[in-house]
Amino acid sequence: MNSTLVTVTQRIRERSARLRGDYLARIAQLSQRQRGFERMGCANVAHAVAALPSNDKLRIVAEKAPHLGIVTAYNDMLSAHQPYESYPAQIRAEAHRLGATVQVAGGVPAMCDGVTQGLPGMELSLFSRDTIAMSTAIALTHDVFDAALLLGICDKIVPGLLIGALHFGHLPCVFVPAGPMGTGISNSDKAKVRELYAQGKVGRDELLKSESAAYHGAGTCTFYGTANSNQMLLEAMGLHVPGSAFVHPQDELRTALTREAVGTALDISGRLAGKPAKPIGQLVDERCIVNAMVALLATGGSTNHLIHWVAVARSAGILIDWTDFSELSAVVPLLARVYPNGSADVNQFQAAGGPGFVIRELLDAGLMHEDVLSVGGDGLRPYSFVPVAVGQGGEVRREPLPAASTDDGVVRTAAAPFSATGGLKLLAGNLGRAVIKVSAVPEDRHTVEAPCRIFTTQEAMLAAFKAGELERDVVVVVRFQGPHANGMPELHKLTPPLAVLQGKGFRVALVTDGRMSGASGKVPAAIHVSPEALAGGPLARLRDGDVVRVCALSGSLQALVDAAEWDAREVAQLTPAEADVNAHGLGRELFAGLRRNVLSAEEGACTWL
Repeated sequence: MNSTLVTVTQRIRERSARLRGDYLARIAQLSQRQRGFERMGCANVAHAVAALPSNDKLRIVAEKAPHLGIVTAYNDMLSAHQPYESYPAQIRAEAHRLGATVQVAGGVPAMCDGVTQGLPGMELSLFSRDTIAMSTAIALTHDVFDAALLLGICDKIVPGLLIGALHFGHLPCVFVPAGPMGTGISNSDKAKVRELYAQGKVGRDELLKSESAAYHGAGTCTFYGTANSNQMLLEAMGLHVPGSAFVHPQDELRTALTREAVGTALDISGRLAGKPAKPIGQLVDERCIVNAMVALLATGGSTNHLIHWVAVARSAGILIDWTDFSELSAVVPLLARVYPNGSADVNQFQAAGGPGFVIRELLDAGLMHEDVLSVGGDGLRPYSFVPVAVGQGGEVRREPLPAASTDDGVVRTAAAPFSATGGLKLLAGNLGRAVIKVSAVPEDRHTVEAPCRIFTTQEAMLAAFKAGELERDVVVVVRFQGPHANGMPELHKLTPPLAVLQGKGFRVALVTDGRMSGASGKVPAAIHVSPEALAGGPLARLRDGDVVRVCALSGSLQALVDAAEWDAREVAQLTPAEADVNAHGLGRELFAGLRRNVLSAEEGACTWL
């Protein structure tokens, strides 16, 4: 085992000892209760089974058959989640075949960040994660299930489902994905059209044509953003049936994998003879969390997970921080290049070996914990194989992957990686702590030092860009975008103009207390700056023209201002009118309590603590 991996895991274990111990004691107590239908009153049972067919009622009450709950994030707004419409029927049929029963316990909200980008709805996006977690808890509070199937894929949905499920840590759980849409227009061509549009060289019709060619059918968007990073991390945590992340929704293998998920849920439920239960709270331990962190770093995944997985870990009584990520990043090699860290999409990633190839390489290099609990068998090794459908019966066989990548422009071995270190780094200095994703940033741009230009909205920055005011070396600062201020929206509109400026030869960087996910691409971006400006963080001390240094090499985020002057400066505030914009309209009033109580980005932006 890599010594840094061991050291970081042990430090997390020691830091979390009291919290984790209390958590495990609670789930152990809950695991000892009678089965739900047997401990409930007759009126409770009658309500629970009232709408079920008579034969299902017989199985549950008289035969005491295993009973599964579904928590679904189905809706038609997310292309990734549209295939879930048919899943309850598929799951119910397979459960009946195996002698079990199923109920949809509840649905959770699921917003599409692609629809709400740059719009007021994006200010609810981060908080939708905890809303989903609470909705998951409400669904599972029916408390009659022997195991649960969790149907979700996209950005905040998987972390929300996982947080909610971990608060029912005594319950065995299996996540059930639906797969990516087919490959459309290349990601590089899409980015090129966006940059041309930002420069006014093509119109809205051309831009819409390009976007529609990229996002064109059912399934997950094919770039390696937060949604697909979710799927990679769930494989690395052993919470899917092995190899199910990136199989197309219409592939016959997808149907077979969904059926297998039902059998797996029954298998880990503890209701079958000789089979011990595998509750999710036991599976998700310190080693499991570290495996997820390593998988994120090795694939150049979404920076959103430096927020989300802090919250996920906390839900299991485990405390991690950005220093843990940074130390792991220094020893974890970059094994994949998928857009925006390369030109390939997730379908090409899957074809080149996908999660199984990456997990095998990391296990063999001693960079993952193999001896973990998983839903897919003994340890994590089953996740290093590729699933294959067998015949017409819905069986799945798993085969070893080739020793070498079938496309080393997309996936490489640990012995010959794209980079010796991971794609995410911690920055710190007198501007606070931030993270930067450098896996797609040219090496000569890992350090940028230039006068800053300060904005409080994306729109103001875009207006300055269109007016030609940023045609120079510049560090663009967009502040008052943190969780307290407006829910920490993703600032994707900043990427095309910054890429245009960098393409003209200017040295540019972004500094913000907002989020960028994986969308910063080739432009150096110090994001999630904590403490945030609205909380009195040092970003609020900056003034237009201050020279700012963003250096991924030294891990520095620094305003080059005399220390005495810096300390004497007043902290900038939003005007009442600016603050009011973020507080009202399109449902934002309902989230005021979350904005007031949310923790910092590095603390997971949790709203329940």
